[in-house]
Amino acid sequence: MANVKKRILVVSSANMDFVMNMHTLPSAGQTLVESGSYSFVPGGKGANSAVTVQRLGGDCVFCARLGNDANGAILKNIYEKEGIETRFISFDKKRPTGLGAVMVEDNGTNRIVVYPGANLALSRDDIDNAMTSYPDALLLQLEINEEAVIYAAECAAKAGIPIFIDAGPANRYFPLDRLPPLEVFSPNETETEIFTGISPNSPDNCLRAAIALSKIVNAHYYVLKLGGRGAYVYDGLYYHCIPPYDVKATDTTAAGDAFTAALTLEYLRSGDIERATKFGNVVGAITVSRAGAYTSLPSAGEVEEFMRLKGIRL
Repeated sequence: MANVKKRILVVSSANMDFVMNMHTLPSAGQTLVESGSYSFVPGGKGANSAVTVQRLGGDCVFCARLGNDANGAILKNIYEKEGIETRFISFDKKRPTGLGAVMVEDNGTNRIVVYPGANLALSRDDIDNAMTSYPDALLLQLEINEEAVIYAAECAAKAGIPIFIDAGPANRYFPLDRLPPLEVFSPNETETEIFTGISPNSPDNCLRAAIALSKIVNAHYYVLKLGGRGAYVYDGLYYHCIPPYDVKATDTTAAGDAFTAALTLEYLRSGDIERATKFGNVVGAITVSRAGAYTSLPSAGEVEEFMRLKGIRL
């Protein structure tokens, strides 16, 4: 019998990204004429994760709110072409589609300003409807309003559905103690420091930060995304350092979103957090080696080829 695809419900954000490639950032009051390119591409942490799940062979259901505008129509059409289940995407008549302004420097470092727009209007009714899809897991990020995050997590917990949270963008005032028990809580370096006051810049500090996280949010696993240093997994007793895969970084946009989506899917398939984290590192490495967000997210075939060429075995 063929393997049944794992269904992941992503309740999160959808944006149109305005991506600006630049050699250097302007100083206050300075106007720069740039020779770099710019483009409008699909973005938003939730959308990036939804596309990743679908491209890697999962069955993604996306619950989001778009503006009733041209960007909203364009984005929904793109998600449908990817094969994502879009019947739980709603259109808001009062707020515009979310916009992400992404500034990318020559070394691949990015700075992002997000205008949430319709993302902040995601409602309990939207979430209740989406939960009827009977998912195998719920994947959340913090780019929607906090009450929607908490309510979606509570609904999943009541239904016995494992919850995975990509903890970005971090807000030190987010009431993490109101969340039900999670399967995985995964912040990046910056988010870890915002939540704990500890920068995970060394093995000792990774452990200190992970222990601090375990005291403020209840999760089975804490997975710290460390960029070019790989990932750090902590389960309350033991830790594992998962090394990165060496690639030339072109653009780090969407890498964390892709990592957590890949980790979630592989964890559902295997039940092995180390294997899932290694898989997340592979997908994240491919993503940072390409420009853009949506355009950088790999397919299952591309991941297999990358692993073959690098001699990687999970």
